[in-house]
This record gives sequence, C-alpha cells and structure tokens, in this order.
Amino acid sequence: MQRIAFLALLFLSFALAARAETFTDAAGRTVELPARVERIMAAGPPASVLLYVLAPQKLAGWVHAPSPEEGKLLLPDALKLPELGRLTGKGNAIRADIVTKAKPDLIIDVGDVSEEYVALASRIQNETGVPYILLDGSLAKTPEVFETLGKVVGEPERGTELAQYARMTLVKLNAGLAKIPADHRPRVYYGRGADGMQTGLARSINLELLDALGAVNVVAEKGQGGLTKVTPEEVAKWNPDIIIASDPKFAAMARSNPAWSGINAVKSGRVFVQPALPFGWFDGPPGVNRLMGIIWLEQLLYSDVFPTDLRKEAKAFYKAFYQVDLSDAQFDRLLQDKP
Repeated sequence: MQRIAFLALLFLSFALAARAETFTDAAGRTVELPARVERIMAAGPPASVLLYVLAPQKLAGWVHAPSPEEGKLLLPDALKLPELGRLTGKGNAIRADIVTKAKPDLIIDVGDVSEEYVALASRIQNETGVPYILLDGSLAKTPEVFETLGKVVGEPERGTELAQYARMTLVKLNAGLAKIPADHRPRVYYGRGADGMQTGLARSINLELLDALGAVNVVAEKGQGGLTKVTPEEVAKWNPDIIIASDPKFAAMARSNPAWSGINAVKSGRVFVQPALPFGWFDGPPGVNRLMGIIWLEQLLYSDVFPTDLRKEAKAFYKAFYQVDLSDAQFDRLLQDKP
C-alpha cells in the first residue's frame, strides 16, 4: 500500500513538473514559469495597472495604495489589497523583504527593457527564487503584451479581448494620422508635477504618447533619454502650441503667469490637465492606461480628423479595462479641461 501511495505521489510530481513551462521575456531571458500562477507581484506602477486590468483577482498587492479618489473608480476588492512598495527604480537596492512578504508565484515588470532592469530582474529572481519576467511597455507592443501575459497568468480570453481593443485603437489612430500633413502636427510641452518643470526628453516612455500622436515634443531638442528638469525660460523659448499638465496647479500657473502670456498655448487657451483617475490618461504611470489617452488626444489635437464622442468612449474603456461604470458626473470631473 505504501509503495502504491509513493508511486502515486511520484506520478503527481512528474505531472506538475511537466505542466511548468519556460518563457522567453522581452529581454531574451528564459524563465521557468510555475505550473500554477495565483499570486502575482508587480515590480512597478505600470505593471500594477497591467495586472489590475488583466487579472485583478491575482494581484498580490499595489506598489502604491490607491487614494480614496482613485478607489472610487476601482473594483471594491482591489481596495483591500496591501501596499507592497516597488522593486524598480534607479539606485534601489534589492528588496527581497518585499517579495517575501508578498509570497508571489510570479513577478512582472513592464516598461523599458534596459540593462538596468534586466540586471535587477535577474538579481531578484536569483535571490528570492521567484520567477521574474520583463515585458516591453511600449505602446506598439500593448496588444502583444495582453495576449502573451493573458496566457501566462491563465486568463487567455481576457487577454485576447483587451488585445483586440488595443489593436483597434492603434489601427484607428494610425489611419487618421496618415491624413494629417507633417506641418499640421502641433508642438507640445508636457509638464509633470505642481511646478510643471519636470518633463521628458526624446524617446522618454513618459512622453511616448506625443510620438504616437505625431506631435512634436518641444523638449526633444535637448537630446534623448528619460525625465529631465527644465526652466520656465526654456518653455517660453520653445513656445509650444499646446501645454499638457499632469497637475492642475501647473496649469493654473501657466494660465495666470504674466511671463507666460506670450506663449502660443496660453494665448490660444490650449493648456490642458490630463485626466488622472484612477490612472493617468497621458502618464502616471506610462502603462496600458494610456490607451484612453490616445482617444483623448485624438480629439484634443485633431478634432477634425477624429470626431469622437469622448464621453461614450471613456465609459466603454472604463467598463472594459477597469470593470467599473463611469457615471456622467465622474466623467465631468475627469475632464477638468474639455477639448
């Protein structure tokens, strides 16, 4: 009898091992996935959004806990999840204690696939023993990421559904842009924070939406890279046609500061605040949440080419991605500055 039990246990072990698969991530790393993925940890904010959208029931916790205002546009169960902190970020030491506390089956990061993040992923995986995969967070890869990760986490149908939405959004965008001459593309400044003086260089993932929309990032002349600090004098010299603010305080300053009154964006009343609940439409974080930002910017930058019912589109997006019903009152609060 003991021999039969032993053989049965051995067979079960082999069966479970056979179900485990290897996965090649966006960095070319070969990672052995667990047979079952029930708890997933997000390494950074974009991964938090991706996992919440794709498989909220498997999210182990938030990198940053949602604020009360953000929580109004999230599933109730998501608000019960703990705040775990982030694994990513320049200069961070390995935080194995975060992984130990979360007890995940898998760690996901999505965004720039740079040497820094590749090294961090490998080090954390080696120290904790938890599989850690990197995914390309660029907008063009969004449909592929949904499809791929959907299979990895056991949500293939949900992944396919979201991938189709992302693919249709990008196809519609590119078809419309093909009709717009290069000299009709606006020059845009995007300011982060209350003073608006943090922004992104050329090829910064935080300003990727401008590239996707065919707009000109006025800061690109300073070179390529990530985030950078600029001065009010530089913004005035660049003279953008449109200013997008991540913080209403910056927008208010830009509209009222006499030193900025000569800037085209201010003169024409084209200073806008990005809608940011529960996640930013333009940035904050630079994740799959930006698909809604594409629809917003299509209307804001090229309303004659993209005649969109933004209220209807926003309600459809929030239902499909965040699984909540966006009310008219909530939509009106989101759109502090209507295009």
